[in-house]
Amino acid sequence: MLSPTGFSQETRRRSYPGGLAFDDLMLAIARENNLAETAFAKARPDGEWDLRWFAPAHEVDFCGHATLATAHVLLTYAKADAPLVFHTHVGELRVSRAQHGYRLDIPRLAPETLDALPEEIAGAFETPPVHIFRNFENIFADLGSADAVRNFVPDLAAIALFGPVGLVVTGQEAESAKAHFVSRYFAPGAGIPEDPVTGSIHATLVPYWAKRLDCDKLLAYQASARGGWLVCELTKDRVFLSGNAVTFMEAEISIPNAA
Repeated sequence: MLSPTGFSQETRRRSYPGGLAFDDLMLAIARENNLAETAFAKARPDGEWDLRWFAPAHEVDFCGHATLATAHVLLTYAKADAPLVFHTHVGELRVSRAQHGYRLDIPRLAPETLDALPEEIAGAFETPPVHIFRNFENIFADLGSADAVRNFVPDLAAIALFGPVGLVVTGQEAESAKAHFVSRYFAPGAGIPEDPVTGSIHATLVPYWAKRLDCDKLLAYQASARGGWLVCELTKDRVFLSGNAVTFMEAEISIPNAA
């Protein structure tokens, strides 16, 4: 979603139909879309972009797949120049063209070990996770295998008690499989029962699996109903994710009673 207006404090205070401020309007649009995240981008005078993301329940601090989608729209339809630089709550994110789509440059977020599962979900696993850890916005559980991840039945009501914090389950694939590891992501408290593909969680998953597998180039698969592949590369400070994007729909949003 590309916004024609800005993100300045003056703009945020501006009232829209129904008395909505600009932030409230973006949230209302995200709720109406009812997708995992809706992205809003604004061009800067220096040729770079401001970018914000909203889930149906609230604004989120970090989103990878909506960044990739925004880059796809800007490069395909707005004829913007690559690489694109986005200014976000987690710093600068960059997207460049790649051989089979796009390459997304995001921060490396080290996994922070947890001693125990949060009480709310302690009984949600048939067998205890192999490892549990977190970053600033999500809790991660390594279930030990890709099959355990695919068969995991989430207790969405319990996970929703975390509010904006999500739960990631992950596991290593069999040696004969194409991917190195798989994952699934649940954030019902943010209005996301299960996200189809989540770039941001790989800012922590890639460092975790790179250490476990002693490999800094990995192929990941998000085992949602739709599914998605991510080509991953780890460096000292950054994680690079490569993947493709396609246009699903072109639409126009009408704001009732807009001047």
